[in-house]
Amino acid sequence: MRLISENNGFTGEQTLFLKAFISGLQQGRDLPHLGQDDQGRFTHEPEATVHGTPVDDLCREERIKHEKNGLDCYDTILNNALENRFPEADDVFRYKFHGLFYVSPAQDSFMLRCRIAGGALSTHQFRGLAEIAQDWGPGHADLTTRANVQIREIEPKNCPDVLMKLSELGLTSQGSGADNVRNITATPTTGFDPHELIDVMPYARAMHHYILKNRDLYGLPRKFNISYDSGGCVSVCADTNDIGFYAVRVPENDLGVEPGVYFRMQLCGITGHKQFATDCGILLTPGETLPVAAALIRMFIENGDRTNRNKARLKYLVDDWGLEKTLVETQAKLAFPLRYFPLDACEVPRPKDKQGYLGIHPQPDGKNYIGICTPVGRMSVSQMHALADIADAFGRSEIRLTVWQNLIIPGIPDERLQDAITAIAATGLDHRNHHLTGGLIACTGSRGCKYAAADTKAQAVALGQHLAGKMILDLPINLHLTGCKHSCAQHYIGDVGMMGTRVKIDDGSTVDGYNIVLGGGVDDQQAIAREVWSNIKASEINGLVEQLLCAYLAQRHDGESFASFTHRLSIEELHALVDTAKLASAAA
Repeated sequence: MRLISENNGFTGEQTLFLKAFISGLQQGRDLPHLGQDDQGRFTHEPEATVHGTPVDDLCREERIKHEKNGLDCYDTILNNALENRFPEADDVFRYKFHGLFYVSPAQDSFMLRCRIAGGALSTHQFRGLAEIAQDWGPGHADLTTRANVQIREIEPKNCPDVLMKLSELGLTSQGSGADNVRNITATPTTGFDPHELIDVMPYARAMHHYILKNRDLYGLPRKFNISYDSGGCVSVCADTNDIGFYAVRVPENDLGVEPGVYFRMQLCGITGHKQFATDCGILLTPGETLPVAAALIRMFIENGDRTNRNKARLKYLVDDWGLEKTLVETQAKLAFPLRYFPLDACEVPRPKDKQGYLGIHPQPDGKNYIGICTPVGRMSVSQMHALADIADAFGRSEIRLTVWQNLIIPGIPDERLQDAITAIAATGLDHRNHHLTGGLIACTGSRGCKYAAADTKAQAVALGQHLAGKMILDLPINLHLTGCKHSCAQHYIGDVGMMGTRVKIDDGSTVDGYNIVLGGGVDDQQAIAREVWSNIKASEINGLVEQLLCAYLAQRHDGESFASFTHRLSIEELHALVDTAKLASAAA
């Protein structure tokens, strides 16, 4: 600016103009939308955004994804393996795109989470997973509440071998963690359920492969769940998913829709936030479910909240927009019109058989499936090999996983049932439907998860053993123990649900404990459980549940389920069923 003066030969008016012009250029250098080319000329640079959200406003995880897509960190996995080194900083999050979870400080190792379309595995694949658990894991595997398999205690040096082995088995872990579409679930008995309306496995598999083949579907604001219910006897908890496709039969009608089997679309299930998916008024042919789901996911990718992780699920976008706008924006991405059809014009779906995934059940082809209880989902390698042998020898070389942490072996002829049952018993597992332990579900817990406040798996097993030694129930109940608010074990849908917490004791330290909710259910028994007790020490839960179930047996109406019993009582009346002073003395 000193060069511009009256001595330059400019008039006073010209000097003032030039001073103002150059001052504006200098201020413009600091603006985010201006830059300079290699010759010093100013150029326009639009502010960087992610689907319209300025980069500066993104939450931490969104910035990590913006800087480098998690799918592109395989070189990092290979390099870290060479030195047996764990990922650092942002790469911990990116590893999850490959299904590898660094679970420190609970364990100084990785947990592998697979993707298993519809929960269906060949015996070859099941044995391969056992080999991974044996060669690079802890000698056991865990079944999850998304009909999936997790293997823990994997070292960094073995991660490439694990991922390659999965691929060679025809499996993958891609996108099984972080902000991606998770394992696609399907009715575990589909294809051999005599009461189902349609075999949904082809559609679950098609959805699975569509997601794998489309890179843009790995850019969600948060995780996303999709499930197919065949209309059969066994629940897949489809109403706990972001999208739940429910098979229905449409009878003769005057609404212009051909009679037949269709799918209703339910949206925004997220039971950790106390919400089930609800019907959105849409009726789809089976072939329309995939493009509609893809359109809805892409709409969510473009419009979901990327600034606040607590508001980044589909539910919150629909809460903000309303259902009508959500469907209009989805329609804009489709080549065919959405079909609106009233729910009450469809036939009422049949009720679910609670714990119908256990025991011996007939198939339409004259054979049988056997549901096997794997306590809290944990199986040893030897049990896995034995189960694969049983499925080969007596079944059709297939194993189905359930969202209840159990498994099914289909295709067993009548004349081989007893041999199969004997072989199952030899593994240490049980096919019988024990009403107390058949619905016992637990997340990983504090031994393997940094978020968990309690050792859920061990405490769930101890609870089941205690109750089995004290009583016999004539109606099934589900007991769900989850370690934290993420609710991986879906405590809000359990007859008895427990969420881990730390309970302070007299010396000021803390011990494992639970907040206890009662009366949850899904499908035709849908209900969000109510919290009845809080901060109960883990050492006291066996006695509390025992007293509660004894009161239920003594005071229920004829044929009344446990959930119905708890629904008709107030919180105060439920409190009165348990003597908490006796709990403390028994625990001591």
